[in-house]
Amino acid sequence: QVQLVESGGGLVQAGGSLRLSCAASGRTFSTYTMGWFRQAPGKEREFVAVISWSGGSTYYADSVKGRFTISRDNAKNTVYLQMNSLKPEDTEVYYCAAGRIGMSTLPNHYSYWGQGTQVTFSS
Repeated sequence: QVQLVESGGGLVQAGGSLRLSCAASGRTFSTYTMGWFRQAPGKEREFVAVISWSGGSTYYADSVKGRFTISRDNAKNTVYLQMNSLKPEDTEVYYCAAGRIGMSTLPNHYSYWGQGTQVTFSS
């Protein structure tokens, strides 16, 4: 069992930055691929980024490539999502997820999910 808790969301202005964190419980965190997804009201959950168990491989959605960076610290059981040059369309609830089916972009390949953290634009 892995429990995930996201934090770091909040209000941001266009061009601003946020760093999301996802803290995991359990001693098996380092064996899981970790992903970040996001979801807007009434829409399907969308892939954002994924990182391998070792941190050696990452992959991003085209919509965030060059602006977002995923990283992990296995000693701290934490995965991060650094978000720069934020745009209004990035306003969604962000979820982290843990899975063991490689570098998947599909939500149903992940076994464990956090409760989400909201990123909201301030005009």
